[in-house]
Amino acid sequence: MTTIPVRLRRLVIRRAANRCEYCLLAQVGQEAAFHIDHITPVAHGGKTTEANLALACISCSLRKGARQTALDAETGKRVSLFHPRRDIWHKHFRWDGVEVEGTSSKGKATVELLKLNRPTIVAIREEEILRGRHPPE
Repeated sequence: MTTIPVRLRRLVIRRAANRCEYCLLAQVGQEAAFHIDHITPVAHGGKTTEANLALACISCSLRKGARQTALDAETGKRVSLFHPRRDIWHKHFRWDGVEVEGTSSKGKATVELLKLNRPTIVAIREEEILRGRHPPE
């Protein structure tokens, strides 16, 4: 496991506005601390730099693992996963109530691989509406 300096960890959390950069879940109110994810995994040569780190909830982090690509079910082709430093969330995803809908091949593959609409997170988003934290700005 790679050690991430405290300064860099704080920067990643602040830059992400304390939200998972994949599913946009707020860390506020969650029992477990979110992970600092290497977007390009260390196993594939990814560095521990500001440009290669993202805040990820535990579910997104564990599902992503060391993957950088996933299958687009529509085309059957392997595509890159959403990259929080290079890609703009709203160009690949949109909200359909409390569910995330992929609007590009990359978005659709990421939604499927990371299970961005798993029952637990959908229930959390419904509760977040009541708390004024969903949808995120």
